[in-house]
Amino acid sequence: MKKPIFTGAAVAIVTPFLPKDGGVNFEKLGELIDEQIARKTDAIVICGTTGESPVLDDEEHRKCIEFAVKHTAGRVPVIAGTGSNDTAYGLHLTKHAEEAGVDGVLMVTPYYNKTTQKGLIEHYLYIADRTNVPIIVYNVPGRTGMTIQPETYYAMSKHPNINGIKEACGNLSTVVQTRKLCGDDMYIWSGEDIQTLPILSVGGKGVISTSSNIIPEVMHDICAKFFEGDIAAAEALQIEWSDLMDAMFIETNPIPVKTAMELMGYEVGGLRLPLTTMTEGNLAKVKASLTAHGLLK
Repeated sequence: MKKPIFTGAAVAIVTPFLPKDGGVNFEKLGELIDEQIARKTDAIVICGTTGESPVLDDEEHRKCIEFAVKHTAGRVPVIAGTGSNDTAYGLHLTKHAEEAGVDGVLMVTPYYNKTTQKGLIEHYLYIADRTNVPIIVYNVPGRTGMTIQPETYYAMSKHPNINGIKEACGNLSTVVQTRKLCGDDMYIWSGEDIQTLPILSVGGKGVISTSSNIIPEVMHDICAKFFEGDIAAAEALQIEWSDLMDAMFIETNPIPVKTAMELMGYEVGGLRLPLTTMTEGNLAKVKASLTAHGLLK
């Protein structure tokens, strides 16, 4: 029987950039990792969407993965984003992450060129057959223009190296159907902070969270309270912080969360184009939500 790579809340950690030349600020990344672990984060996801992976070059991408593994030093699992719309390059990144010592990889579905459901199966199995690291399939139709069907998950679930799904399709019925077909051959983590508790309620193992960059204890506690059987406490936290979770997606991720972190004094640097600064109206909403929760004075 497969074991989940982690349970609870993993932070999809931002990639901090240097203020002068815009390179990766590894000193700051180390500080962020240390703080996340101290504040109860259950796993670190490096080079995900929130980490601006589409604008990291190959060398930066590999160095970020290596750094995260070395700096975390086994304190919590490290999961590396290695997805690509090019199967060969996805394999290249996944092999490198495996050699670096990650506990798992997160692989988004092929984007832009897209594929069929048959192509999805072949894409993931091709990489899974050639590596030994556990794979989390990432389904995020809003970014990729395609959705993985439950029957496709079932076909993937039989492979021992395909561990689970980061599900961000927004459709709880799909999650339920997938659970019914796959059981514990395919673990599920929420890919949307606002759906953490609903997905836990149908057998999910936690969340891969953007909001954990600023509220790691909250995201951890939603999961921990649920697993402890204190559903009312988990529900209260999910509802109490729902406005802030929504605010983190008021514009394209990671624009709001990186902006929030700068406002809170984290000095994580700017965003790389084509991502840009927030509009004034949305910035005011983020500030208001942070202030309401005591995160901004």
